[in-house]
Amino acid sequence: MIFSETFEKEIMLNFDLTKEQEMIRKEVRRFAAKEIAPVAGDLDESEEFSVELTTKMGEIGLFGMFVSEEYEGQDMDYLSYIIAVEEIARVDGSQAATIAAGNSLGIGPIYYFGTKEQKKKYLPKLCTGEALWGFGLTEPTAGSDAGGSKTTAVLDGDEWVINGSKIFITNAACEMTMGVTVQAITGTRPSGKPEYTCFLVEQGTRGFKAVPMHKKMMWRASNTAELYFDDVRISKDSLLGEVGDGFHQMLKTLDNGRLSIGAMGLGGAQGAYEAALKYAKDRIQFGQPICKFQAVAFKLADCAVEIECARNLLYKACCLKDQNRAFEKEAAMSKLYCSEMMGRVVNHAVQIHGGYGLMKEYDVERFYRDQKLLDIGEGTSEIQRIVISRYIGC
Repeated sequence: MIFSETFEKEIMLNFDLTKEQEMIRKEVRRFAAKEIAPVAGDLDESEEFSVELTTKMGEIGLFGMFVSEEYEGQDMDYLSYIIAVEEIARVDGSQAATIAAGNSLGIGPIYYFGTKEQKKKYLPKLCTGEALWGFGLTEPTAGSDAGGSKTTAVLDGDEWVINGSKIFITNAACEMTMGVTVQAITGTRPSGKPEYTCFLVEQGTRGFKAVPMHKKMMWRASNTAELYFDDVRISKDSLLGEVGDGFHQMLKTLDNGRLSIGAMGLGGAQGAYEAALKYAKDRIQFGQPICKFQAVAFKLADCAVEIECARNLLYKACCLKDQNRAFEKEAAMSKLYCSEMMGRVVNHAVQIHGGYGLMKEYDVERFYRDQKLLDIGEGTSEIQRIVISRYIGC
């Protein structure tokens, strides 16, 4: 034998989910089918953010899944959270965006970088779904290029004064929004590069305005906002972490967020694939179901293979994170592959539906539109390739 029996056991991979994770999938899938599926199309058409659905998602524990019970969280592993996002996205991208942004971008920075007082003040309501929190990073002149940021924060006595604006911020301008985390320039480093710091700004603070954005192509039932800061004064206690920690906090937040975007791509692809498979079995042409034609069958086979590959890659990244091992490369790979994979799957799904795939009465039309944001949000596909190329030594 080349390898000892002990070594063979050590390198074996276990692809089985725990009973708890299987239960989460089952319960979230049931909830999505019962509560979200019947209204997803209407909410998309009317561009309506649903307080009712968001509250219900909070009631079944979809917020704060990875947060300790001390702050009203569910104290689960990250893979369980990702499975929940996947199952919501299998039915509707908008509601999945609310969950993904609410957890990874809203709750995450406060939980990982906040003081004990900040956690006690904000997390309980965020973890129970009573309130939402936004993450203000992107600006009109700063998307992939964070160096283009213009929002500033200046210390004036015992207060920080923030001026600037943010754009495309999820969960930041609805009736449930409690506040936002804002990244601002607070100085210049010795290298000459900007010094970034994050702050917690509560809704209703004087000079702070959040304006909902409409006429979106995708995630039309998700809340997206423009943020304006006009001499917004906040106390020193509103600082998240230390002065100058903002860039590090942003990178860590995006690493975690890439897993949830990957889950949205995986879940959306699964939903589109299942719709296409059902349609192909029901649609009769030339005397037989169209799934019997090789051109259609091969499209479905390709979809099944890609979804399986994406799930294995994403789940591996989550397991690495849960084991406190380096997962950043795999997170970027998962985000890139899952988002672009969904693009290929939804394209096949619409093609299989033919003309019906272009009609709003069929869910694949909505899946087709919702996918495009995944190539852009949480770092574009181009940025993911840059990140990955650096990890492999290029």
